[in-house]
Amino acid sequence: MFSSLRATSRISAPTFARAFSSTPRASLARMTIVGRLGVSPEEVTIANDRTLVRYVIGTSSGKGDDKKTSWFRVASFVTGAQKDFLLTVQKGSLLHVDADARMDTYTDNEGNKRSNLSLVARNFDVISRPRLEEPAETDDEGLVQEAHA
Repeated sequence: MFSSLRATSRISAPTFARAFSSTPRASLARMTIVGRLGVSPEEVTIANDRTLVRYVIGTSSGKGDDKKTSWFRVASFVTGAQKDFLLTVQKGSLLHVDADARMDTYTDNEGNKRSNLSLVARNFDVISRPRLEEPAETDDEGLVQEAHA
């Protein structure tokens, strides 16, 4: 029995060759955001009849009076059924977005240096939809009754 243990201890791990490239690695920043839609997504036409879908995601941190919300503007170049689906996602939905991020700096009209975080979505998932308002009361005939103040 002891000899069989000794035999297995001599098995060595395989060696792996490491691949190297002569071209420099591209700089890339990625962000993952989980937050709620601040507005419903909208389609915007850009150059050459290309379109993108843009939306804003809000994330909160902190507790009570120290709670702060950060807003992130996101652009998505989805097409076809993905674009149609994204355009139906309602304000208040909880989204998980994986995006490429780039920080741009520029000088505004008053000469002040400004910076802008550009996020281009690679993919997104709808985690949950917003809770719907309470249904309106109906009468015996199924007609919606108006609320009187």
